[in-house]
Amino acid sequence: MKGKWIKNCNCSAGCPCDFWSKPTNTKCEGMIAMEIEDGNFEDIPLRGLKFAAKYHWPGPLHEGNGTMQAFIDAGATEKQREALLTILSGKAGNPWFEIVPSLLSRMLEPKFLPIEFECDIEKRHARVFIEGVMETVTKPIKNIATGDDHRIKVHLPHGMEYKVADVAEAVINKGFGEIKYNCPSGHSSLAYVEHTQEGLISH
Repeated sequence: MKGKWIKNCNCSAGCPCDFWSKPTNTKCEGMIAMEIEDGNFEDIPLRGLKFAAKYHWPGPLHEGNGTMQAFIDAGATEKQREALLTILSGKAGNPWFEIVPSLLSRMLEPKFLPIEFECDIEKRHARVFIEGVMETVTKPIKNIATGDDHRIKVHLPHGMEYKVADVAEAVINKGFGEIKYNCPSGHSSLAYVEHTQEGLISH
């Protein structure tokens, strides 16, 4: 499956995970979301679907004990829901989707809800909204001298989540319900990804 990927968290801009560093404020919490431009699971088409997840780790990811909850497009069919949940559980392969569940102590029941997803990587503008669940808005980091938009890219040749991501600011990043957080002015990663059962393909 390929498409636009958003990760917004409570850390300062420049996700410490990308640099094998500890979270800015000890814990790690926030959201990820993807809009699938094209893809399939076996013979089940996934094109046009969206999914998201909220997460909380009390410390660095590699120390485990995390909590996560997945959200699947309300418009997905039963087979599409099962396919996406199988991928997110790591049961379909792909190192990224296998490792993340192994670091969880709690996986909350998934929900099937309308997901509003907007993402312009070039402009570093994004928005994800799920009623009663999450709200996040990404904007460009500003040059403190000129006030112009400041562009930063992270390149991870061996990355599992993404290979190249634009770094921006999550000016709004709120979680409601079972995983609550409020992390204004936090980190935002915007990327175009292509994931297969074998792993991430470079772009």
